[in-house]
Amino acid sequence: MDWSDSWRGAFRIELRAEAISLAYRGWPVLPGTYPAGSEQGVTQWAGRSGLELHGPIPVHRDWVDRIGTRPEQVATWWAGRSYSLLVATGHVIDAIEVGTDLGRRAAVALRSIGVPVPIAATPSGRWMFLVKSGSKLNAELGNNADVHLYGKGESIPLPPTPLAHGVVHWRVKPSICGWNLPDAHIVQDALVEALHTPAGYQLEAA
Repeated sequence: MDWSDSWRGAFRIELRAEAISLAYRGWPVLPGTYPAGSEQGVTQWAGRSGLELHGPIPVHRDWVDRIGTRPEQVATWWAGRSYSLLVATGHVIDAIEVGTDLGRRAAVALRSIGVPVPIAATPSGRWMFLVKSGSKLNAELGNNADVHLYGKGESIPLPPTPLAHGVVHWRVKPSICGWNLPDAHIVQDALVEALHTPAGYQLEAA
């Protein structure tokens, strides 16, 4: 990726606009550290004091206290830097993250029952299904190393956050489901169904 200031600046306006829009809808958005180059093949992240080895993570160390900040204040966070766009999970929103293959199969299962679900995907091939917060993974998913539930005390990057090798993007935009998040059990049922899909069964791309 091109780590130049001009490249980051091109994203800043879009990141800020998206952050404001999500904040107006009640989503708990936060500014996150952003990629600032690499050294010996390791991406470095800027946004806090000094450089971080891991990211994106919330810029503010007291980020938990900032959840629910009014959109007008959110707008000021992106006024000067191209911060990543994060959303705090465990407050309104949780996210169930899976690999590409399982995510695609689950997305097809959800589409077959007419339930659109917002899905964000990372350049590394992780799919995040956004759901209402407050549920735990069932036993089968909880024991699966390919499945992770982001809940209280965590955050996830949302589009158009730049990562080390690309940009977070929507597989299914929230507007497709009218900005209504599904109950987590609906997505979990689809994931379980996808896990039991016979090997070699061909599914159309999500």
